[in-house]
Amino acid sequence: MAYTGSRTPPARRPASAPPRLLLLNKPFDVLTQFSDDQGRTTLKDFVDVPGVYAAGRLDRHSEGLLLLTNDGRLQARIADPRHEMAKTYWVQVEGAPDEAQLAALRTGVELNDGPSRPAEVLRLDEPDLWDRHPPIRFRRNIPTAWLEITIREGRNRQVRRMTAAVSLPTLRLIRTRIGPWSLDGLLPGQWREAPFPAPGSP
Repeated sequence: MAYTGSRTPPARRPASAPPRLLLLNKPFDVLTQFSDDQGRTTLKDFVDVPGVYAAGRLDRHSEGLLLLTNDGRLQARIADPRHEMAKTYWVQVEGAPDEAQLAALRTGVELNDGPSRPAEVLRLDEPDLWDRHPPIRFRRNIPTAWLEITIREGRNRQVRRMTAAVSLPTLRLIRTRIGPWSLDGLLPGQWREAPFPAPGSP
């Protein structure tokens, strides 16, 4: 599938400005943009740093790691799936995954825009996480499970569509890592600045 880019404008860093890289734990129900004409919560409610933009996307109802930068080259390297930068998610699914379902995710599943690439998939014990607001609505007598899923492409709502394709609807989705960067103790809404990567580094 051709890369069409995110809806985020490319970062244009003035020659005099140093390159910056921010790591944000995006809360649930926050748009990955800095403005919204409908009054919804956006990145500007958490990050007061001029000139940075999201590198890649994380849908409104997903949580976790979002990288922001003022450097267009780094933004493209993170967001463009041609670079195959690994992205890891903790995913709470409805149902009890069996080996056939996990094998399908690891092999690649058919989506409406073509088959997914193979993913790395592990079972997880329930992680010790912050509460989500509003909380997940569970269905009585239906079990849930946690998976760790790592992908190297970036289609819209891809992980949710992959789990749905094997009859494991996603209830909660948290991105924990992008390439060498991780949440590493950030709580929802918190961010920190990371050293800007040297040219040629992952």
